[in-house]
Amino acid sequence: MPEQVPPEDPADRCVPAPSPQSSDGLVLVVTRYRVTEADAPGFLDQARTALRVLAGCPGARSGRVGRATDDPQLWTLTSEWESVGAYRRALGTYDVKVHAIPLMYRALDEPTAFEVLQSEGERAGPGVSRRADDADTVAVGEASQARVPRMLD
Repeated sequence: MPEQVPPEDPADRCVPAPSPQSSDGLVLVVTRYRVTEADAPGFLDQARTALRVLAGCPGARSGRVGRATDDPQLWTLTSEWESVGAYRRALGTYDVKVHAIPLMYRALDEPTAFEVLQSEGERAGPGVSRRADDADTVAVGEASQARVPRMLD
């Protein structure tokens, strides 16, 4: 089935927010995929569209589509976000639901969002864990107490 191209570039609707100089709160999203050689061209087209749409959302800092050098059937779509909130808000946008989520349904069933604790390079700096000590026992929207210390505090 040929890829359906939107009449306009959905990324034009979002203007990326300015990037902070610290890695505090940064989120790295890594989705991995098993793709047969026959499906690779179509997958790459779909991944490029998904990346373009995600990159156009506020809070998106960077993104890449890659393939493992040792296993050509293992692919990844990787993106970096200013915060977990920015990533979650992006997932709720219409264009991401239409152009990126269908690709994400094909991802391997494993954790995909990681907090950045250390980075090197252009915007180098240590990160601070935002994960609370009770993160594994309290669900989103619940509170075990008014302030919970972070795991690495």
